[in-house]
Amino acid sequence: MEWNSIFSFDIPVLEMFIRGTVMYLALIILMRVILKRQAGGMETGDLLLVILLADASQNGMAGDYKTIPDGLILVATLMFWNFFLDWLSYRFAWFEQLLNAPPVLLIRHGKMIHRNMRKEFLTQAELLSQLREQGIDDVKKVKKAYIESDGKLSVIAYEQRTRQQGKLHDKQL
Repeated sequence: MEWNSIFSFDIPVLEMFIRGTVMYLALIILMRVILKRQAGGMETGDLLLVILLADASQNGMAGDYKTIPDGLILVATLMFWNFFLDWLSYRFAWFEQLLNAPPVLLIRHGKMIHRNMRKEFLTQAELLSQLREQGIDDVKKVKKAYIESDGKLSVIAYEQRTRQQGKLHDKQL
């Protein structure tokens, strides 16, 4: 075993940085445009980072780069871009809006907005399923419902008055 070959750079560091940068930025743009809200509970950038880190570190460990530093440079590049984009989003509202889609209104005053559902490729059955998961069995009980940038459904239900509240209210009048 040649120890020099394990700890030397096989590919120039700048090339590794540029490859990592191009791949990260290209994939985050593609995921933002094409997959928008299909990531589920994770933010798109976080999901992308996990996928790319798994692949990049696997290549470094399995020897596809031939040296460990090559893999580490790529992993560090991906982590840098994830941190830097998060920092930019925190510091600049316009950048945060660029990376994260605004919430989309799906239900208003108990009525589904089918045009917005079509834009998000969300069927009526899927929307009703999401409502049931939040304990709402009827769309008419929903004041507003939004699909958030992470794919989760935010629901504002109409307040339900119980019989006790109604009796107290009647006595006060």
